Amino acid sequence: MMIIPAIDLRGGQCVRLVQGKLEQETVYSKDPVFVAKLFQAKGAQRLHIIDLDGAFSGVVQNLEIIEKICKEMTIPVQVGGGIRKMETIDRVLAAGVSKVILGTIAITDAPLLEEALKKYPGKIIVAIDAKNGLVAIDGWKDETQVKASDLAKKMKDSGVGEILYTDIMRDGMMEGPNLRGIKSLAKSCGIPIIAAGGISTLQDVEKIYALEKDGVEGMVIGKAIYTEGIKLEEAVKLVSGQAIN
Repeated sequence: MMIIPAIDLRGGQCVRLVQGKLEQETVYSKDPVFVAKLFQAKGAQRLHIIDLDGAFSGVVQNLEIIEKICKEMTIPVQVGGGIRKMETIDRVLAAGVSKVILGTIAITDAPLLEEALKKYPGKIIVAIDAKNGLVAIDGWKDETQVKASDLAKKMKDSGVGEILYTDIMRDGMMEGPNLRGIKSLAKSCGIPIIAAGGISTLQDVEKIYALEKDGVEGMVIGKAIYTEGIKLEEAVKLVSGQAIN
């Protein structure tokens, strides 16, 4: 199972929000490239980057920094936030990104998603961000009436290869992940799931690791790594069966 540390970019800095709220922002570093290199050195198997400026504006705004990060990485980098046009998908992948995360367009622009899946097979991850079981879009600002489980099943029919599932109510709260929701989605949709939201302790990592048999292939960890509630190297050891000191 993959341990995937998160870098959220806003104004060129590495930040974390609580439940996606801009008014609850903490700046953790002014040097995201250094943070990315540190995560790689500590054993991360993939890097997760969200362009928060892009997510809220609908237009990618931190691509220059993302490209700098990709040049320093030997591990895959997945990127999301404001990617809502084919030309943007083209630019992001040309910058060295391994996988593009598409969220809003899975609801608002099915033809574009279909086009992206055909043009870039194996490089598209669909983000399903849920609040009380319903999908939220546009940087989590707008709630839809679409059930996360229904969207996941639709994505399988569309040929999506990976789903990033985030429980918004748990994101940044340090209260543990929605294990029941993660397991239910993974078992019902039949697509490999990357879990995110609320992963706060090594015990949480262990519990999600136990869901590997249900179709969970990885987990994105953000705030807990920055606050050292989880030591990245220990999480990597745990899911690879190594002893933790």
